[in-house]
Amino acid sequence: MRFVISGGGTGGHIFPAIAIADALKRRCPEAEILFIGAKGRMEMDRVPKAGYPIEGLWISGFTKSVKSVILPVKIFDSMNKAARILKRFKPDAVIGVGGFASGPTLKAANFLHIPTIIQEQNSYPGKTNRNVGKKACAICVAYNGLEQWFPKEKIHFTGNPLRGNINGNCDRQESAAYFNVDASKPVVLLVGGSQGALGINKGISAQLAALKGTDIQLIWQTGKTYITQAQEEVKALGLEEQVKPTVFIDRMDYAYSVADAVISRAGAMSISELALVQKPVIFVPLPTAAEDHQTKNAMQLVEADAAMMVRNNETEQKLIPTLQQLLDDKDKQEAMKANIGEFARPNAADDIVDIILRNIKQ
Repeated sequence: MRFVISGGGTGGHIFPAIAIADALKRRCPEAEILFIGAKGRMEMDRVPKAGYPIEGLWISGFTKSVKSVILPVKIFDSMNKAARILKRFKPDAVIGVGGFASGPTLKAANFLHIPTIIQEQNSYPGKTNRNVGKKACAICVAYNGLEQWFPKEKIHFTGNPLRGNINGNCDRQESAAYFNVDASKPVVLLVGGSQGALGINKGISAQLAALKGTDIQLIWQTGKTYITQAQEEVKALGLEEQVKPTVFIDRMDYAYSVADAVISRAGAMSISELALVQKPVIFVPLPTAAEDHQTKNAMQLVEADAAMMVRNNETEQKLIPTLQQLLDDKDKQEAMKANIGEFARPNAADDIVDIILRNIKQ
């Protein structure tokens, strides 16, 4: 069998795509899998590192810049190239995960009468998936209430497929040693996404001095653009033993295992990971996310008493006090762990593969 997986642009699209590919290979070891992404986007680097071939389309999103004048040309070019790739590769099914490349690829697949399956990560679907969803054989979702965008009979509640190294079951002492923190004291993990998060970083910087004299330790994923400033601030305050700035965290299994609480953006994949490892979390939604979907994602958990939330424009005033409030309330931590665990779907990737295989032409 042959499969095409298309989409990307962010880790929130790429990681589930790779998780689906890995699950397909486990189930069908002889299967051939080809990715189709957007030239210049992060999938062109991340997918080959995961061991899969990828071809790139000349496609981007709509912006108000002059360059958007050529967007129709890009779409036409991308659909033609996607069709050529599909005719050559002859996949049994095409899986779209959202992102720029997914639209032209799935439209080409529909034109060629190849079965398509969509994996939608968010509580508010992106434009690409909304556009191609009506002709898909199945739509795999992670949130309830998406019937207003997709045909109800095609929706399957699977949850989001996660990276294989996501767990919170590593030895705490070993995990603490990896980050050079004290396992006997509270550890907070701050992750703003693979590129960091300016709003969260500023919130921590504004009240970093408040950590002095406390037992709180912070593993701080800053992203490339903020690492130097974070290191200088930590050094100036003499907090090197408590605060550990880093550009990127490779061992998320260690990070989740040692963390007593997490501060995070509210991307769909972050939420799915945190539900699986059952960590108390404070979400800081990215306000510029499409249709403010991160706030919608976070609010579903806040309303279930499964998370707390601080708005991006309030981080400098409220982030550290909210964190201290959470760490001081053990009962709330335990309740949040139990409640966020209700959102976990550990078998999502395998459930999606079941749906893909059921929709292949026999």
